[in-house]
Amino acid sequence: MVVTAVPGEHYPAVQGGQVAVVSLPAEIDIANGDYIREDLLSVINRGPALLVVDMSATDFCDSAGVNALIRAFKRAAANGTEMRLVVPNRNVQRILALTGVDRLIDIYPSVSAATADVTHSGEADPDDRAAQPT
Repeated sequence: MVVTAVPGEHYPAVQGGQVAVVSLPAEIDIANGDYIREDLLSVINRGPALLVVDMSATDFCDSAGVNALIRAFKRAAANGTEMRLVVPNRNVQRILALTGVDRLIDIYPSVSAATADVTHSGEADPDDRAAQPT
């Protein structure tokens, strides 16, 4: 599989085959929520089968970030692109649970777990998903 950087985005995006990965920053808020939404929509419009939104570095996400993720998810669904989140941070997982995002978009602890069923035959192991906060 050839992996290429996707030019023109504010946040790092790479695409290899039918999988695109976008890495988001440590803080997602009103200052960058629109850029994140536009970058995600731009990648979705390129038509990957799977979009992995890597929030491994993210330790803060407010309503602007939640809005960006939901709008991207809606576009992805309309375009036939599956969208998955990588969210190892428990505080960010909690925000996504409180807002219901975790019921819309599958959450995984790592990029490798999020892409496991794409790179190997069969389904991803459900135990690889991030633990849902209580």
